Amino acid sequence: MRSTRAIVMILLSLVAGIAAVFLAARWVGQQAAQNTSPVVVAARDLEPGLPLTSVMLQQAPWPSGSVPVGAFEDSKKLEGRVIRSPVFKGEPVLEPKLAPEGTKGGLTSIIQNGKRAISVKVNEVVGVAGFALPGSFVDVMVNTTDSKNKSISKIVLRRILVLAVAQEANRDETKPKVVSAVTLEVTPEEAEKIDLARSIGALSLVLRNAVDINDAQTAGMDRDELLGKEVTPPVPQQGASAAPAPVRRVVKAKAATAVAPRPAAPASASKSVVEVIRGVQKANSEF
Repeated sequence: MRSTRAIVMILLSLVAGIAAVFLAARWVGQQAAQNTSPVVVAARDLEPGLPLTSVMLQQAPWPSGSVPVGAFEDSKKLEGRVIRSPVFKGEPVLEPKLAPEGTKGGLTSIIQNGKRAISVKVNEVVGVAGFALPGSFVDVMVNTTDSKNKSISKIVLRRILVLAVAQEANRDETKPKVVSAVTLEVTPEEAEKIDLARSIGALSLVLRNAVDINDAQTAGMDRDELLGKEVTPPVPQQGASAAPAPVRRVVKAKAATAVAPRPAAPASASKSVVEVIRGVQKANSEF
C-alpha cells in the first residue's frame, strides 16, 4: 500500500510539473506577443532597382521597444516601391532604402536626389582590372598636358560611387569583371569635369577603400618631378655676339742693331819667310 501511494504521488507530481511548465510557456508567449509589433522584412535578398511584390515580403514579430525607424507594418504599402539599396533576407525594409514613390524600376531609381549618372569608357587597365564593381568608390585621374605643353597626371574627382558596370547594377557580385564602360554617380559639376577631362586627355580610375573618407589633395605629377629636373647649359641665341676671345700678348723682339763691318786690316808689307825643318819639327822665320 505504501509503495502504491508513493507511485501515485510521484505521478501526480509529474503531471503537476508538466502542467506548470505548459502554463508558464503559454503565459510567456502571451506576454511576448503583447510586447512585439509586426514588421515587414525581406523574404529573400533584394537587389537595387527591383520593384517590390507581395511574394518578396513577409511579416515578422519585432520587439516593440526596438522597432527600426522607417519600418513598415503592412506589406501592401510597399507593393510597387523600388529598392535603392541592397536588402538581405530577414532584414526590415526601411524607407531610406526605397526610391521615392512613383519611381520606376531600373538604374534611374537608385540615383540619389541631386546626383547624375555618367558613363566612362574603360578597358582592363582603366577599370582597375575589373575590380571597379557596383557599389565601390573610385577616384578619377586624367593624363593631359598643361599650359606649358608638359605632360601631367592629376586626380580631378575623389570618392565617386560606381553605379553600374556595363549594363549590370548588381552589387552582390565580388568577382572582377572587365567591361567597356562604367557608370558613375556624380553631381552636375562633376559631370562637367569628367566630360571635359576625357576630351583633353586619358582617364583612369583609382580604386579606394569604401570606408576611407579622407580627401587627399595633390598638386599633380609632371615629367620634371617624375624624372627629376636636369640642368642644361644655355644655348646661345642666333645673332648674339660670341664671347670675346682671350687676348694674347705678342712681344716683338727688338731688331738687332746693324753693325758695320770692320774694315779689313791693311795688308802688311811682304816679308821673307825662311822655313827651317829640324827632324820632325818645322819652324818659320820671318825677315
